[in-house]
Amino acid sequence: MSTRIAEQELLDMGKQIEAQLIEFRRDLHRHPELSLQEARTAGKVAEALSGLGLNVRSGVGGHGLVADLTGTAPGPVIALRADMDALPIEEESGVPFASEVKGVMHACGHDAHTAILLGAARILSSRRESFSGTVRFLFQAAEEINAGAKAMIQDGALEGVDEIYGLHNLPTLSAGKVATRYGSLMGSVDRLEIMLEGRGGHGAIPDKSIDPVVAASAIVMGLQTAVSREVSPFEPVVVTIGSIHAGEANNVIPHRAVMTGTVRTFSPAVQSGMKDRLERITKQIAEGYRCQATVNYIEQTPVLVSTEECVEHVEGTVDRLIGRENRVEAAPTMAGEDFSVYLKHVPGCFFWLGSGPEKDAEQAYGLHHPQFSINEQCIALGASLLSAIATDRLIRQNER
Repeated sequence: MSTRIAEQELLDMGKQIEAQLIEFRRDLHRHPELSLQEARTAGKVAEALSGLGLNVRSGVGGHGLVADLTGTAPGPVIALRADMDALPIEEESGVPFASEVKGVMHACGHDAHTAILLGAARILSSRRESFSGTVRFLFQAAEEINAGAKAMIQDGALEGVDEIYGLHNLPTLSAGKVATRYGSLMGSVDRLEIMLEGRGGHGAIPDKSIDPVVAASAIVMGLQTAVSREVSPFEPVVVTIGSIHAGEANNVIPHRAVMTGTVRTFSPAVQSGMKDRLERITKQIAEGYRCQATVNYIEQTPVLVSTEECVEHVEGTVDRLIGRENRVEAAPTMAGEDFSVYLKHVPGCFFWLGSGPEKDAEQAYGLHHPQFSINEQCIALGASLLSAIATDRLIRQNER
């Protein structure tokens, strides 16, 4: 007879601890911490995990935490991951538990992700006799700067892991729903840094200078040809220059100009070719304007592609837990997620958890908006879903 925990029991357990999880999330929301500064958050999580009787390894990949929950017999290791960091955004949500830290806000819902994974740890720790194998809880720092996953892996967070699962809240999808996708779900993330050197001078005597501002302007426009004329129209690519810094006075031609940007692709093959392509275009345009260009292209995260078998498992679990009618196909997005780094090492699946209002969720404020807010009904469901994904996977692996 299967020892699989009934899905309804997991849902009930999530509801039983819902109030505590919401309280925990609100505390984190009041005290957000930026990437690489998550000391308080990590301390609160470590204290809660230790209270469950788990051995917690702190300082993994910065302020990250790793805790293992082992069942009654040896078996696979299934990892569940949540991110903990906030964003440099001034909160305008108006909620009574708004950020008390000026200029810092949980505008991406990582406070909810942390509470969800803590909820899964609470549910599973009371049911460890029901599975064989190990559930590894990964509380990750520095996701927003695309550094945390790599640091966690370097510190051994994936050692022995057979599969990994994670979720992200989605405020434009109603709470109570889940979105999954086969193939590419989220785009790669690369950083582009360009420094142009010309020759400064008087703004009224441009012929005696070499103007890096004009060159920078041409480069911004020229880089768009890398998308429109060098990549297939069937391959999504975004090249955005997000900052340009040059000069201090209106009547002075500066000596240098510095630009930074982001590059997003939806195909590993396209991503691999963008560095040489953008460097060539930048340097040749700069040369045409008599400037010297230095290009620094930093590959940060790959395209997020879940493993097909793991997507099937998540979909089956979702359908049993909340019904097929509450699962939808996720739309592709160029937003990035460093969960994709884990997926380069072990099989796994990443999915969206609806966190929006029941009606007109598509009109809700999106991720990274100063008025972003979460329908907290998603927290208990997320904890139950992760619990079911882990336990059911462990039991199925052992029944083979």
